[in-house]
Amino acid sequence: MNTRKKLHELGQSLWLDHITRDLLNKDVLMHLIEEWSITGLTFKPALFRDAIKNSVVYDAAIRKKLKESKSGEELFLEIALEDLGHAADLLRPIFDQTDGAHGWVSLEVSPRLTQDTDSAVNAVKDLYGRARRPNLFIKIPGTREGLPAVEKAIFAGVPINVTLLFSCEHYLAAAEAYLRGIERRIAAGLKPNVWSVASLHVGCWDVAVKGRVPDVLHNQLGIAMAKRTYKACRELLRSPRWESARNAGARPQRLMWVGTETRDPETSDVLYGALCQRDRRVFSPLRRQNVGIDGCLNGGMTMKNRNFGFVLALVLLALSMGHSTSLASDDATSIMCDNGVVQTGDFFQTVQDKCGEPDKKEGKFWRYNLGPSEPVYTVEFDENGKVVRIVEDQGGS
Repeated sequence: MNTRKKLHELGQSLWLDHITRDLLNKDVLMHLIEEWSITGLTFKPALFRDAIKNSVVYDAAIRKKLKESKSGEELFLEIALEDLGHAADLLRPIFDQTDGAHGWVSLEVSPRLTQDTDSAVNAVKDLYGRARRPNLFIKIPGTREGLPAVEKAIFAGVPINVTLLFSCEHYLAAAEAYLRGIERRIAAGLKPNVWSVASLHVGCWDVAVKGRVPDVLHNQLGIAMAKRTYKACRELLRSPRWESARNAGARPQRLMWVGTETRDPETSDVLYGALCQRDRRVFSPLRRQNVGIDGCLNGGMTMKNRNFGFVLALVLLALSMGHSTSLASDDATSIMCDNGVVQTGDFFQTVQDKCGEPDKKEGKFWRYNLGPSEPVYTVEFDENGKVVRIVEDQGGS
């Protein structure tokens, strides 16, 4: 049985975690679609910015757009839309063959707009209209400010990838926003067949508690949190409320596992392969496509292979008892930013790529205010530009 057929039988959709023009021009993406069963991809601004900076392939396009008086974010966005449009066209046959279940690309709205619901919704509709591709998700963060925009965008008929979800509760809030948008379409006499995915970060949990729990619980929390979320998803899809929407023609919002690359060099590359399950999606870095596929084929998730509730309880107990680091400490081990997790040992360029420019710089200290409902973090660097300490201020705004 070939790889594609095995993945199909699992109901698994494997996504690529970035896009560059080299991947398109050299037929690498086409090869990954045909030989490695890639059925979707996402756009990460930090990785795309590096691709532009480190390659000459974009130079001609940039010069052309500069002559057209394009610059800054608008120039960057136009180049991104060109690449994503090309990628969407390559994935379109899969999208058509599966009636929209697979074959997607994903682009995020500017983080500057996510604090303003109306501006975010207008930007989402503008991006989707400019792309002119039905198989394009627009990313909106599942934050307190972002969720109203999710509902309004779904009501407007725009496919949405809800990002920055870290727990079962975050997922359920995203699912609620999606379902409200669908129910509003049904009430308005509009077709409810608007697709959505909910992107749950997995590996960051294990990074966050590393060194703070006993060895027996090492690398257990991410999978346990994901399974708890998966169970909630299945329960929602069996609810009378969802059945009513499905009978009207609605499509299920699917879970996507993100952050599934193993960060611990002493841990198996296929650790998170245990999360493969029907109608789920998983990101896989380009350099490790075989890891993502082998993990799915060799470690498919079952709800019985580990008592995830018990694991969660043990982790919380270990943390509350102050194993290695007290919960009352102001020191944090990591920060969850828009483009990934920052932790001690990272260099300043990694921090900047994942978290953006700090709100304040004071010598070797960088200060990040991630939003009104989030703590303020201070990142301390040594003389070599390496993170030596992260301090969390719960009193921040």
